[in-house]
Parts: sequence; C-alpha cells; structure tokens
Amino acid sequence: MTTPGSTSPGPDFTPGSDSKKPVVRGIGPSLAIGAGIGTAVGVASDNIGLWLPVGIAVGLALGVAMAQRSK
Repeated sequence: MTTPGSTSPGPDFTPGSDSKKPVVRGIGPSLAIGAGIGTAVGVASDNIGLWLPVGIAVGLALGVAMAQRSK
C-alpha cells in the first residue's frame, strides 16, 4: 500500500506492461496548433482571455477525435 504523496506505482502496476497506459498520439501537435490559432485570434480581436481557451479546447477535441479515428 502506498502512502499519500508517494510516487511509487500502485499495486496493479507490472513493470514492462504498457497495456494499462493508453497511448494517445496526435493530441500534442493538435493542442499546440489550437493554442496558436487561439492566441492569434485573441490578439487580433483584443480578447485573448476568451480565444486562447477556445483554441486549446478545439485543439484538444480534434486531437482526441483523430486519435480515436486511427484506432
């Protein structure tokens, strides 16, 4: 049993087993593109507080959708 704040893996962890950790590819680049587009639109419209999170959310959604499609 691990104590709170411990960084050791839980009891279900087996070294060398990657089957418990989902591999999601494509989220990073699409998230970066979404953040960049959100920043650009936010600067252009002088409302970066609105458009940066919108761009991040859209980039994340597209990245997850692309990852699900490639499975």
